[in-house]
Amino acid sequence: MKYLLLKHYRGGPAPAADRTPMDQWTPEEIDAHMQYMRDFAARLQEAGEFVDSQALASEGAFVRYDGEGRPPVTDGPFAETKDLIAGWMIIDVESWDRAVQLAGELSAAPGAGGEPIHDWLEVRPFLSECITVTE
Repeated sequence: MKYLLLKHYRGGPAPAADRTPMDQWTPEEIDAHMQYMRDFAARLQEAGEFVDSQALASEGAFVRYDGEGRPPVTDGPFAETKDLIAGWMIIDVESWDRAVQLAGELSAAPGAGGEPIHDWLEVRPFLSECITVTE
């Protein structure tokens, strides 16, 4: 089954442990964090569980249709990024339990001082993987 692991800039059911925001990390701390992410993806790729991943910039806006002949409505750019996605990874694993296990490992990526950041990751199955077609 394919799952989407969403990494939010901030947010989750409860605040993560107090930590220094990434924009205040040293270049070495950022490099260590990114290397952890690359190593994690490489390990999943070797196991046949990696599909794709991407980091996203903090800039963005919500956009919606506002009626025929009218320009789209936007809400942003955001000064507060609590609802924006920092990045995502698509995995293809045998079970929900495996997806949760991997999300937990990804949450252990190092941050300031090399300590795990304990960020919440949102785990979502692809809808096409959840729907069973019967004839």
